[in-house]
Amino acid sequence: MTEHESPVEATDDVDAVTREVLTASRLLVAVSARSLAEVEERVTLPQFRMLVVLTRGTTKLVALAEQLQVAPSTAMRMVDRLIAAGLAARRPNPRNRRETLLQLTEEGRRTVEHVTARRRAEIAGIVEMLTPAQRLALVEALAAFNHAGGEPPAPTSDVVRTHPPGWSTDLPAAHDV
Repeated sequence: MTEHESPVEATDDVDAVTREVLTASRLLVAVSARSLAEVEERVTLPQFRMLVVLTRGTTKLVALAEQLQVAPSTAMRMVDRLIAAGLAARRPNPRNRRETLLQLTEEGRRTVEHVTARRRAEIAGIVEMLTPAQRLALVEALAAFNHAGGEPPAPTSDVVRTHPPGWSTDLPAAHDV
């Protein structure tokens, strides 16, 4: 918002709103990067996204690749690295021995929970700096923004989401094997 614009004019201006959302997205990316910093030697951001998808349960490689919107060969390389790090495991599908199922290990689950808790704590610290009126306005604005973008609400605790952030919930369930 420029100094000659009123708050009402700024919120009516798509460019001004877009600019503020882009600024907020940079902040959230920075928070995400900091939350991964402690585990970044073992897990990259794309690998972390894969771990989040695997929190839904056991899945086939093809379904995992579709949910992450990557080629199956890319997903396989990522899975191999996660298995080598002890964060994921593969096992034969009991319904079809030609298929392999992928799942998180306990260490993988703890990693996702730890990173998610760090991210939540840092965001909470930022939100605490706002006045109650600003928090209410932010909740209303973000709820409307998320709804317009088709993003369901995040969980109210450190429980991991049931789908990857930024993806629609109409993707196939990971446990549908």
